[in-house]
Amino acid sequence: MAASAPLTLPTRYDGDPDRVALVLPGGGYSPARPLLHFARAVLLRHGWTVQELWWQLPAESTDLAMEEWIAWVERQAAEAVDAERGACRLLVGKSLGSFACGLAADRELAAAWLTPILTLDQVAHALGRAQAPTLLVGGSADRRWDRRIADSTGHEVLELPGADHGLERDEDPVGSVDILRQVVERLDRFVGSLADG
Repeated sequence: MAASAPLTLPTRYDGDPDRVALVLPGGGYSPARPLLHFARAVLLRHGWTVQELWWQLPAESTDLAMEEWIAWVERQAAEAVDAERGACRLLVGKSLGSFACGLAADRELAAAWLTPILTLDQVAHALGRAQAPTLLVGGSADRRWDRRIADSTGHEVLELPGADHGLERDEDPVGSVDILRQVVERLDRFVGSLADG
């Protein structure tokens, strides 16, 4: 994989220093894309400090086994959580970012997972043992989403009919914007409930 130029976009947005949310991107879905951009906006509205991770995928990424991918994501997320010295209380992740759900379970961190990879046993089992408030969001047209598994975790679930892995509807930009609105509204309620809890 060719080396890419360092990203210069801001990665930290200051709010309450005792409430830090870590935003974990997908493999090809950066924090600048709509779902994570608006997740950041929701968090800031509720007064959280937001720390975004921007993946720099390993050069050998095409050759990694699934267990290696999970370990890599967990390592990146753990380093970021540890750097907050106990202030990180929430993970928000898209797709590949959901490979950190074991870390969230182990550290008892609240989490919002957008299109988690529920077809992987490691992800499903980690979500099943998570005790902190957790929101799972997926689309019925996403092959990596499984509503039955999502419901079995006992967590809050939002399924968007006809939405794909990007939480969009193919060839329906207006419908896709409506899906984005529904996700942002649910995230807003979920983040608000954390302050109430």
